[in-house]
Amino acid sequence: MINNKKFVSILLLVLLCFTACAPHEESMSIKERKKTDKSVTFLFNFTPATLDPHTDDDYTAVRAGVGETLVKISDDLKIKPWLAEKWETKDNGLTWTFTIRKNITFQNGSELDANAVKSSLQRAIDQSYAMRNALKIKEIKANDHMLTITLKEPIPKFPSELVHPNTAIIDVGTSNIAKKPIGTGPFHVLSFDQGNQVKLERYENYWNGKVKLKSATFAFNEDANARVAALQSGTADIIYRPPLESLNNLQTDSSFKVNGVPSVRTHLLLYNQTNDALKDKNVRKAIASLLNRKEIVSSIMNNQATAAQGPFLPEFPFADNPASGQRGMVSAKKYLEKAGYQLKNGKAIKNGKPLSLSLVTYSSLPELPLIAQLIQSSAKELGINIKINLVEDSDEYLMAKDDWDLAVYSLITAPRGDASYYLSTNYLPGGGLNASRINDDKLTKMIEQLNLTVDDAKRDQLAKQATALINRKTLTSSIVHPNIVVAYNQNVKNWTTNPSEYYMLTQHLDVAP
Repeated sequence: MINNKKFVSILLLVLLCFTACAPHEESMSIKERKKTDKSVTFLFNFTPATLDPHTDDDYTAVRAGVGETLVKISDDLKIKPWLAEKWETKDNGLTWTFTIRKNITFQNGSELDANAVKSSLQRAIDQSYAMRNALKIKEIKANDHMLTITLKEPIPKFPSELVHPNTAIIDVGTSNIAKKPIGTGPFHVLSFDQGNQVKLERYENYWNGKVKLKSATFAFNEDANARVAALQSGTADIIYRPPLESLNNLQTDSSFKVNGVPSVRTHLLLYNQTNDALKDKNVRKAIASLLNRKEIVSSIMNNQATAAQGPFLPEFPFADNPASGQRGMVSAKKYLEKAGYQLKNGKAIKNGKPLSLSLVTYSSLPELPLIAQLIQSSAKELGINIKINLVEDSDEYLMAKDDWDLAVYSLITAPRGDASYYLSTNYLPGGGLNASRINDDKLTKMIEQLNLTVDDAKRDQLAKQATALINRKTLTSSIVHPNIVVAYNQNVKNWTTNPSEYYMLTQHLDVAP
């Protein structure tokens, strides 16, 4: 029998052990939880009006890891399976059969099957004129996990079209797609504060492996200096496209890493061919002669770009790389004279009227207004008055309005490692991005032939011929190919800059605890 003193001693010892052990167990629990409750804030330079992947020109759902497409583009710009595990055509691209992966669910638990993919693709072409025009789908049939797509005409490279983020597969039966699309990606949307941020959380049942981050914030700020300030203050972990003049300071600060890779983007000068003056190729050539690409690369792009000779990087087999033509003020004056203009009192005059043009650009890529100002300054020496107009939604503005003459613009020209998409959307009559209203019969026939050609070598040759014609007639002027530059905190792990600019918040992205 235990006496009272011994019982009290034992009780006190137990209580002491409990009190000593409990906080330790609690602190271990918190420590372990911190290892799994990892989060990053990513600050992007475009501000989307919607998260609907079928209408968002900023591709936020795919970039934020919410939506995925049937096919994706690798870091070496080759197409590879994603939600579709394989595909085939037996009639040179008129009919395609896709095998949809099994054991994938949407972020609400619904199964991904061929019927769900059919509904999503049908909605994409219903909602997007550009997708309807690019995909040319006549009929879609679904059977379990087999999807059969019949096109209106053969498209030998059709799977590459399904890389486009506007074809992301979502559950179309849900409400409020504009704010909370339900995709199959590693992150699902908690909230969307338009103009500010998207709050995201890990999808625990993601099909393609463990998602390292517990949560993420995909934030927006078009002010490049504000993005740098956010990184330096710690309110952002990763920032996209810091101002180029800030790179030296960021690179010398051990707290940050700066990553720059060549992109498939091209900064371009567009000519609105509804303008009578710009219908004359000599006027276009005069303005193009003023583009000092070397100066733009060094003084504006801080050497984070290469001078462009055409819309495609010269490494591509379909890029036309012409010998440099005559450029500079002397050449520009000769072209203006060919167009019937005379320089009087510092103004280019024809039929008694001075040549005055409006130029549209936007500031979410901060170098574009600087390029516009350089063009404006050079044109003034040539006697051409250019008025610069900064707009917010440049895609919508340029496509919807005709009150502009020139545009300093930026496009991803070969996001799928192929020339067809860019040429079709930008130069075919009715093309989804043909803001310049280009309608050139010879060019149209080249592009249409390209779209029907299966052999890769023949496709490359046709693409070269098309871009050579674009350059020869100066239908657009390619300026530079900018690098994609990203800066991030040294604690961020597994960040990869994809040249397509499509995939940003991925399952592999991590942060040191």
